[in-house]
Amino acid sequence: MKIQVKVKAGAREDCVSFDKENNLYTVSAKAQPVEGKANAAIIKLLAKHFKVPKSNIQLKTGQKSKIKIFEIDR
Repeated sequence: MKIQVKVKAGAREDCVSFDKENNLYTVSAKAQPVEGKANAAIIKLLAKHFKVPKSNIQLKTGQKSKIKIFEIDR
């Protein structure tokens, strides 16, 4: 399954929310967008949210963008 994620790095708290109207997940992470730390934190949060191992989540597009596409294998 592919999902579209809007990332908020450097947030006050870690959280995942879903906007049904736009079919868009918003993931806030405390990690700063330095050397891929925020992307790693986002993958960890998505894994916890979807209850899958981190190895089942891959970043497909948007390595340095606020809007990213992730693929999740269930």
